[in-house]
Amino acid sequence: MDVRIGVSNTPKEITLEMPEGTDHETLQAEIDAALTGESAMLWLTDAKGRRVGVPTDKVAYIDLGSEESASPMGFN
Repeated sequence: MDVRIGVSNTPKEITLEMPEGTDHETLQAEIDAALTGESAMLWLTDAKGRRVGVPTDKVAYIDLGSEESASPMGFN
């Protein structure tokens, strides 16, 4: 599952590939808690173990890809 995060005043978005088996509902609940709580940063760990932090007051949008939407690979 891919997660795309738009950041205010930044033309590029942050894209993370989440680890295999990441639960969509659990991830959404963690993001909701970070954005509505007193946390200053939203921290996520991608499939390669890289931790990415985004200031919660700068998050413009978050797009959670579906669990089935894998990027196709190969040649036609």
